[in-house]
Amino acid sequence: MTTTFELVPGRLTTRDEVAAIFGCGKYQGIEPGVDAKKVFVYSDPSAGAEFGYTFDGRAEDDEYGPLYLYTGYGANGDQEMKSRNKSLRYHVEDGRELHLFVAHGTVEGSGTVQQRYIGQMTVDPINAVEVHRGLGKDNKMRNALVFRLRPVPGSKPAWTAEDRIQPAPATVIEDIDLSTLIPAQTSVKDKNSETHTTAETIADIPGGPRKVQRREGLLMEAFKEHLKAAGHAHKSFDMTIAGEVSVLTPDLYDITEHVLYEAKGQTTRSNVRMAIGQLADYRRHVPNSDGLRVAVLLPSEPSNDIKALLASQKIHLVYQTEDGFAGFPLGT
Repeated sequence: MTTTFELVPGRLTTRDEVAAIFGCGKYQGIEPGVDAKKVFVYSDPSAGAEFGYTFDGRAEDDEYGPLYLYTGYGANGDQEMKSRNKSLRYHVEDGRELHLFVAHGTVEGSGTVQQRYIGQMTVDPINAVEVHRGLGKDNKMRNALVFRLRPVPGSKPAWTAEDRIQPAPATVIEDIDLSTLIPAQTSVKDKNSETHTTAETIADIPGGPRKVQRREGLLMEAFKEHLKAAGHAHKSFDMTIAGEVSVLTPDLYDITEHVLYEAKGQTTRSNVRMAIGQLADYRRHVPNSDGLRVAVLLPSEPSNDIKALLASQKIHLVYQTEDGFAGFPLGT
């Protein structure tokens, strides 16, 4: 499609203008432009709470660089990876560019919402989307798909300090009953343990291509099957912490044995040391933490010194073997 309209970061425009030029819709947060081979994402964190979208905004940078979080399509009930959400998730595979806009006041003399063009983005090739618990427009808890968006290499996004996610006002820890809806004020929320099924992926992220092994994901899937066969129920948590914008998500919590697990895809000292720190952080926020045990889950047996390190920190060890998992069920 030929046009003189330039998508320049920082440009102010409207949905109507974008729709007229690129042939996309103008009413939803995710608008695919099929003929233009683009997907347009409109984020409005200030108004999103009305529709249960409380995760949107500029998140903290991580080791891979800048990050923007965007809650997917669907105001009520669990959001699913279909329709508009699918077009966003698989924009690369579909050969479509991804362009992000953020609401920026209104056009002078009218009530039309103005859109500030942030820039061209891509879904995070390592971890494209996370599932978090949140209220829908109907005030019922549901699973929300939170997409992780990265600027394309070499671009300079036009975001501002106002685009950052606001820190949580308080940390609230409550018991979770899976048979009931989660109270609106709860900031530590149940979620199904994260599902990983891809062995590896090639990630073209700022800093150059990276080959990301998904050993941890495969390890987690095997261990969850092991738990299921043993008759153990499991889940995980969303942990929203006062004064912070990120959500903590432990790898797995064994409900039956009251054990919190942190999995690592490699049996190395650096990975084990990281797991120790993560468990020390997570365990403070687990509801009903009296008697809680913590364990590191590894893909193979570590050295004797690493075993001693874990024992010195009162952390259990479970590792994968040819026949299943050693160290499980955990002893007292």
